[in-house]
Amino acid sequence: MNYAESLQYLFSLGRELAAPTQAAAAKFDLENITTLAEALGHPEREYRSVHIAGTNGKGSTAAFTESILRTAGLKTGLYTSPHLEKINERIRVNGEEISDEDFAASFSRICALIEELLAHVKLRAHPTFFEVVTALAFDHFAQAGVEFAIFEVGLGGRLDATNIVTPEVAVITHVDFDHENFLGHSLEEIAGEKAGIIKQGVPLVLAEQRTVAREIILRRALEFGAPVVETEKRYQIKASAASDERVQAEVEEQESGKTINVAPRLRGRFQVGNAINAIAVARLLQARGVKITDAAIEQGIANAVWPGRIEKLWSNPDIYLDGAHNPSAARELANFLKENFRGRRVTLVFGAMRDKAVDEIAGILFPLASEVVFTQPHTSRAISAEQLARMAGEYALHFRVISNAEVALEEALAHSLSGDAIFITGSLYLVGELRHYWKTRSRVAAR
Repeated sequence: MNYAESLQYLFSLGRELAAPTQAAAAKFDLENITTLAEALGHPEREYRSVHIAGTNGKGSTAAFTESILRTAGLKTGLYTSPHLEKINERIRVNGEEISDEDFAASFSRICALIEELLAHVKLRAHPTFFEVVTALAFDHFAQAGVEFAIFEVGLGGRLDATNIVTPEVAVITHVDFDHENFLGHSLEEIAGEKAGIIKQGVPLVLAEQRTVAREIILRRALEFGAPVVETEKRYQIKASAASDERVQAEVEEQESGKTINVAPRLRGRFQVGNAINAIAVARLLQARGVKITDAAIEQGIANAVWPGRIEKLWSNPDIYLDGAHNPSAARELANFLKENFRGRRVTLVFGAMRDKAVDEIAGILFPLASEVVFTQPHTSRAISAEQLARMAGEYALHFRVISNAEVALEEALAHSLSGDAIFITGSLYLVGELRHYWKTRSRVAAR
């Protein structure tokens, strides 16, 4: 298959869910991905890895960790989800997306294996979208000869297709409510799913947690003899300052007294916490013989890129993208707005998926905006703009309903002055769609 045929086949497998329904998961567990990896010769065992779960911050933590390792001179693989514009974004080697040609070649090989396994009844069901893409990442990283791969969990942890790796270090970022239909409706259940990535004897970096989530994760770590580095106890922010919406901080390591200067290009004070997660990973890898200098840590954090998370597209008026798709992420965006946009007119271009806590997100964000433009991305999972207005219009000071996302952005832009700001938020699907539109628009305008 060529690239276009590969994508057509892949998307025909159904929704891009990172895990099957609970009933199917209970039946198949990690059987599919294990069988497929075995048929491929277990490529995920050919390099060292870091495995990252959590509700928010896992993507940024993965980006910081990969950048540190690459800056230290190691050949890296990075597997993340979802993608914003193109599926190739999910699989990167040394910061570069997998090429269309390599994607198609690996996908064709995997599909041939799947057909053979199904024919010999070694698979009881066709692997899901996420299982196939995960196998492709395993395979591509081995083919590319990476030394370290960083795997971001797609959904949950325990039953996620990435959970067949045995990493050098595991990470659990902040755990909060999201994907309750798949992970459970209590923080205890959700934390239990995230804790499922903990492996026997594998060190765990644990970000600051609510008490109930922390207790469940620490209990699992104790059962598996996994040493735990709690970043809240191990690292202290000695000083911090904001400049051009970015935060710089001096982070002191409590045991050694060393200070690391953290200056991420990623916006938002919360990114310092994600950078600290990556520092903790680097220190554990150093203890395992990986050569990583303090300079590589600082430069890796400074160079890390993670699109769609308080990403600035334009100035005067300022246009930002932020996939604040759950209450925890909405609170971080709200903090950013309060810190940097007091007294300025802010317009939110907002869309959401049907499984999201729209009421709670709206209650956090909408009072901070002068106007909300309700819209919807082009996916069957999206809530219609009209339904969003009925659900959450009461939280907005003023709102408009414009179903077409591109028109919604243009209308927000037409009604904004040079000192105003527009935030495209609520859904990563909306962020990806309008990010692509803006890039295309800018190219056309430049001609």
